[in-house]
Amino acid sequence: MKILILAAIFAMPVSTQVCVDNAKVVAPLLSEASRKTYSTKLEAAQVNFLSKPGADNLIWLARRQGYLGQYKEAIMTLSAGIQRFPDDARMYRHRGHRYITLRCFDDAVRDLEKAAALIKGKSDEVEPDGLPNARNIPTSTLQSNIWYHLGLAYYLKGDFERALNAYNEAEKVSRNPDMLVATKHWQYMTLRRLGRRDEASAAVKNISDDLDIIENQDYSKLVKLYKGTASGDALLKEFEASADSVSKASLGYGLGNRWLYHNRPTEANEIFRKIVAGNQWASFGYIAAEQELARVATSQK
Repeated sequence: MKILILAAIFAMPVSTQVCVDNAKVVAPLLSEASRKTYSTKLEAAQVNFLSKPGADNLIWLARRQGYLGQYKEAIMTLSAGIQRFPDDARMYRHRGHRYITLRCFDDAVRDLEKAAALIKGKSDEVEPDGLPNARNIPTSTLQSNIWYHLGLAYYLKGDFERALNAYNEAEKVSRNPDMLVATKHWQYMTLRRLGRRDEASAAVKNISDDLDIIENQDYSKLVKLYKGTASGDALLKEFEASADSVSKASLGYGLGNRWLYHNRPTEANEIFRKIVAGNQWASFGYIAAEQELARVATSQK
């Protein structure tokens, strides 16, 4: 593993290394049973990689590190993977995700743009789940994840035009209900932040309320809200009752962002503060709420 770490450091640009080194890390709150399970799977991933150090096993090693909150270690592992497999889009896709986790958004954009270039003209492929859902059915693909995360990285930077371009590409390869509602949620919010209300309404108009959603229930509820077939008050009550959960961050950010594009920043920031007071530090809703509050703080200086 020492050789792997050295290769990772060698593969990382100085600016990237500085961002990663200075990044705060908050480990996920896991039950003792979950931590034990994830640790066992990480140990197995290490054994698998050492016995057969190919691209697949390296990616699984990085993913297992990430599930335990070892985000910097995951980035180092993937950096070593990029050194060895520079044309494998998966390396950049997963490292880009972990850069988002560590709030290294410029680095995330660079990696995900590289991944997008590498998949151009190629067939898509289902991305296996590291944390399987209740039906054990993967709900995303390599290409949809690349575009989705690229859109997110731009969105978090406040570059809504480029975020929209990425989400439009993600829509083309979002071929199952879960990925579709996730993409449509962020696409809608991006359009609203750009002031393009009619386009936003058109983007979600034909999304059925009866889609068979496995994982992304919160995004589905928000899409219904945007269409006018769900109640904002009901979702707000659900947000307030969800305590410290990913649902609180996901629903909360969608509701807070809704206040923003209705020119009610006080209500929006109240929700964002509640999100960042929770324990979902690595979730996209939390990161987005954190960024909104940071922009407010910067504007008040």
